[in-house]
Amino acid sequence: MPFDPEVPDPPRLDAAESPGDYDAVEEPETRTGEEGRREALAEFLEEGAWEDAFREWVGDTYLDDEQFEAARELGLIAALDFYWNETAGDVGYLAPELADDLPEPWDDRLSRADRADIDEAIDELGRTTSEVLENRYIDRSSEAFGYTWE
Repeated sequence: MPFDPEVPDPPRLDAAESPGDYDAVEEPETRTGEEGRREALAEFLEEGAWEDAFREWVGDTYLDDEQFEAARELGLIAALDFYWNETAGDVGYLAPELADDLPEPWDDRLSRADRADIDEAIDELGRTTSEVLENRYIDRSSEAFGYTWE
């Protein structure tokens, strides 16, 4: 049976961090005071960006059902976070990693290789979602995301 999980709820974007903490973000030398447009990104995720990105990721990932279930149950998918870097015009992401000490039953069920695969796959889900947001959902011709073509 091929890997075809149900699309989980999109992650909540409530962990405001420094832009330099996000992957795929070029941190500016000086901050412009932007707030990361978290509400707009959350709306895009709810309106279809998350489902689009998740389905694209499922087609490319090598996780199996048990590894995915572990990632979901351990909160890795829900803990993904995204940040709009207005200065650089990109969407960054924070992908959580598995803790060293896992609760039962995952502590015994996941090998070292499984853990590495899960961490890598969650990172790839963050990158895929970041790219979907940047390329399909953010209208770069509008002022809504700081684009002013004067």
